[in-house]
Amino acid sequence: MRNFCLFLSFLCFSVARAQTPVDLSGFQTTNGATVVNRTNTLEVSWPTHANEKGKLILDLANGQPLFNSIQLSRQGVFRELAKGMDPAFVLTVGKRDLVSQNGWNIFFDKTNKLPHKAYAVTLDKRSASVRSVGSRTVIRLSEVQAASFSGAVEITVYTGSPLVNIAAVMATEVDSTAILYDAGLVSKQPVWNMIAWSDTQNQMQSVPADHQQLNKAQAVKYRTIIGANTAGSLAVFPAPHQYFYPLDEAFNLDFTWYGTNYRRLIPDFGIGIRQDLMGDKRWVPWVNAPPKTQQRLNFFCLLSTDTPDKALNEVKKFTHNDKYPALAGYKTMSSHFHNEYVMNVLLANKPVPETPNFVKVFKNSGVDIVHLAEFHYTAHPKGPDNQRLLELKTLFDMCKRWSTKDFLLLPGEEPNEFFGGHWLDFFPKPVYWIMSRKPEMPFVTDDPTYGKVYRIADKTDMLKLLEAEHGLAWTAHARTKGSTGFPDSYRNEAFYTSDRFFGAAWKNIPADLSEPRLSRRVLDLMDDMANWGLKKHVIAEADLFTIEPENEMYAHLNVNYLQLDKLPDYSQGWQPILDAMQRGKFFVSTGEVLLPRFTVNGKGSGETVMLPQNGKSTIVLNADWTFPLAFAEIISGDGHQVFRERIDLTKTRPFGKQTFTFTTNLTGRKWVRVEVWDAAVNGAFTQQVWLTDKP
Repeated sequence: MRNFCLFLSFLCFSVARAQTPVDLSGFQTTNGATVVNRTNTLEVSWPTHANEKGKLILDLANGQPLFNSIQLSRQGVFRELAKGMDPAFVLTVGKRDLVSQNGWNIFFDKTNKLPHKAYAVTLDKRSASVRSVGSRTVIRLSEVQAASFSGAVEITVYTGSPLVNIAAVMATEVDSTAILYDAGLVSKQPVWNMIAWSDTQNQMQSVPADHQQLNKAQAVKYRTIIGANTAGSLAVFPAPHQYFYPLDEAFNLDFTWYGTNYRRLIPDFGIGIRQDLMGDKRWVPWVNAPPKTQQRLNFFCLLSTDTPDKALNEVKKFTHNDKYPALAGYKTMSSHFHNEYVMNVLLANKPVPETPNFVKVFKNSGVDIVHLAEFHYTAHPKGPDNQRLLELKTLFDMCKRWSTKDFLLLPGEEPNEFFGGHWLDFFPKPVYWIMSRKPEMPFVTDDPTYGKVYRIADKTDMLKLLEAEHGLAWTAHARTKGSTGFPDSYRNEAFYTSDRFFGAAWKNIPADLSEPRLSRRVLDLMDDMANWGLKKHVIAEADLFTIEPENEMYAHLNVNYLQLDKLPDYSQGWQPILDAMQRGKFFVSTGEVLLPRFTVNGKGSGETVMLPQNGKSTIVLNADWTFPLAFAEIISGDGHQVFRERIDLTKTRPFGKQTFTFTTNLTGRKWVRVEVWDAAVNGAFTQQVWLTDKP
């Protein structure tokens, strides 16, 4: 019996330490990385910067922490930033409503109030592989599992940077599934002396790394939490835009955590990122997880041999300090904000500061032009006349007061009348109009106080107003929310085919972690509108309510880079802004990828170029980026079909600028545009160049 027990113990030990097979057939040394495979140990090193290297020593034995050691060199000597650590993932699985509205494009879903359950993702180290993908090296370990989801862990290191991405890549066969995930790094033994972060007032804070500390959700700025010891710092942060599911508010919902027993599922001490299941307590749609889609539950780590504040400065470079950078020949514009300052403060007779917080937020974010969407179910759009006109005058006065030569605050509304669905208006100067007209009343009158006043009875009147005052209208959150079914339902209407109807607006709705881009919903619509034969365009929109300094604004923002040399003077009107929009002279960006130049056979976005007989076309694209790029895509259409040509850009390194020249055949095509996306699913896209085969 004793011999049998000894044999059983030996057998269990042997199984636990059995060699995990490692496939190196896809690995090459061309990007400077090296791999050493020893018995159940995989050592991966890669060049970071200035002759320095990062190193991961992975333990492939089950029952042992995956990260035996995480190191970064300084002056050629490796320093151990962390040891004995495991990646930790908590997957919360809920139910998606695919019936009541518009399938996977739904926003009005309260997933948090439906049955859901959280699971710790488990890793069984059955096999491993290492492959080279351009400038990056990807280590894959199978398999991981949580509930009906299964897949693998992927660890990606990037030549030219101490940046690491850790992902549980998982899929389910179950339909109608919505998810959230939390993630981080955990250890049974003390690793760090200190946990640090920037608070929402942009001040560094820290606490001792107490392994008896129960897990704590922590509000931070820049979405980053940092573990530090005498060797240096390790910063943990999410993809800056992709991680955050769409909400109407950008509240800071404590998006990081530290401590032990996280969600009573992860017993060890660690740091990480988290999502709030309740969101803003309005509509909380979580993240789509359609069957068989490879959902990337991922986070980034940045290794540093320096102090936490300096490590955070390096993280902030990836988002330009959460600020949209100035670009010669362009001005930044963000649209669709229901801040309701007129009704909630000015007309409520509340104290008015010299500069309101919302103005400071926009200026600090690098936004040059803000297009508002005031009076969203708070005011009197249909009158009485005296109330409606006073509200508009207060809006115009507010915008004039806080506009300067370097910043324009511009009036706008989301009228949601006459056309169908939800839409925004944008006039090039203050315009007084009332959203109702009795049959006996004229279309326009001259008011002794306000001057010209329009009264609108229907969609015909609305188009007349847009034409008379050179205004633009477009579909807000097309094909979702209150615009479900639009603009498709009115695509043949006179107001829509008019040049006064600009197109649609883009925001990341819905969220889907399997997608390599954000908001395919609107990008597909952009292509559909072009194939309908209409020269429509798509701008970025934020669609947010509260704008405060402590909010997580950057994650929910996006901008339009308009081709403008200078801002118009508010008092003179802002027609040049609408002209740039209508002509398609802009690109859309989340901020990390910039596209200052885009031409097709020498013509820029919004212009028309005649194709040569053989269809050969040269696309020139200037790009500027922070995270390493993933791909560019040339998208074109012939009036019926959409064609996609993907160009791999994984050879790029972080923080680059390059002129790309692509040669393609566009025979029979009517339009073409370009998208560029990076390793964190940040991106930018151009407007169309229109194509013709006739002189």
